[in-house]
Amino acid sequence: MKQTIAPVRPAHTAREARYDLRGPLAERAADLQTRGHDIIDLHLGDPAAHGLNAPDTVLRAAAEGLHRAAAYSDERGLPAAREAIADHYRQAGLVHATADRVFLGNGVSELASLSLQALLDPGDTLLVPAPGYPLWPACATLTGATAVPYLCREDTAWAPDPAELAARTGSRTRAIVVINPGNPTGAHWPPAVLESIVDLARRHHLMLLSDEIYAELCYPGTTHVPLAALAPDVPCLTFGGLSKFCRLPGYRAGWAVASGPRSATADYLQALTLLAGLRMCPNVPAQHAIPTALSPDVLASTRRATAPGGTLTLCRDALHSALTLHPGVRCARPDGAFYTFPRLPLPPAVDDKAFTRHLLERHHVLATPGAQFDAPGSTHIRLSALAPPETLDIAAQRIHQALGEFAAAEAPSAGEQDG
Repeated sequence: MKQTIAPVRPAHTAREARYDLRGPLAERAADLQTRGHDIIDLHLGDPAAHGLNAPDTVLRAAAEGLHRAAAYSDERGLPAAREAIADHYRQAGLVHATADRVFLGNGVSELASLSLQALLDPGDTLLVPAPGYPLWPACATLTGATAVPYLCREDTAWAPDPAELAARTGSRTRAIVVINPGNPTGAHWPPAVLESIVDLARRHHLMLLSDEIYAELCYPGTTHVPLAALAPDVPCLTFGGLSKFCRLPGYRAGWAVASGPRSATADYLQALTLLAGLRMCPNVPAQHAIPTALSPDVLASTRRATAPGGTLTLCRDALHSALTLHPGVRCARPDGAFYTFPRLPLPPAVDDKAFTRHLLERHHVLATPGAQFDAPGSTHIRLSALAPPETLDIAAQRIHQALGEFAAAEAPSAGEQDG
């Protein structure tokens, strides 16, 4: 008699975690491509996928380091890479940044998970921005903790209300996540907002977790200052990496820089070092690219891309201008990163998920529903502004067409109007 094998039950925390950016919509887009359809992909923030290549000097540095990359590195990463990162942040305002407090990882994604594993117990809470990148609440859920969203409002340029943030702070709150510049909104929060968050962390003895992966991607009129530079007396981890500004997401080269009083962070960093050791070490070949990637010449090339007339500025402006030609579309112009987060005039019966599905199936444009970023309401979508301006213009036209189709379907017929 054949024995029936019981299904393997996944962990409760894994069942509860949510991260849909690589979910059914992206899978359907891939299926359509295999069937011969040309898809305009405005889904993930992957510069390399749109032909925005990394600087040749960075690629050469990685290639030249290959013969020295076969062995494990220190669990925190290569000393030369960590020193380059520490020096970069010292110049940015973290005057006490040191290599011994830098942790390298396989992208910020891995370091977010490790940092929360070292911090959170079941029943703890983590304050996360909404809308915000879903990695952070998913990683919190996997520890058995709870992610508590704090609202970032469209009418205040997607900045949070400090009073509302304070109201969500409880006795089990351990840390505040800040994503600046923001994903999905491209917002860059003003110093007064950041200082209020620092003050809240100081008063409630909270850790700051500052996701600044887009720090080098700020547009004209915006100057980025690391959150930790405003909080020398507060424990803080600042996250960055090569994925966005250096256009190397496939290298999986990210880092976290610890700051704040050493006496207050010693035990936590010891726990983080233990977890870093469990994965042996981060990707070693990619680490050899980091000193060159943080060199003045490479950083200057990124700034040219976001300067007036630069490649990324032209893309941002093209998409924003084309979207807002539709009278019902509302969209704040991003100050950083490379996303737009428009609010669409959808009929009451249509949410962002239904719209993005229709947009993909009928118009072959892949966008991301705002609900995947815990956006208030359900009429926003995220679009990456990385394709050439002429492609972005076509995508915006197709979005307008899709909006027109939903509006036509919602409009009453002539007979209904007469009645």
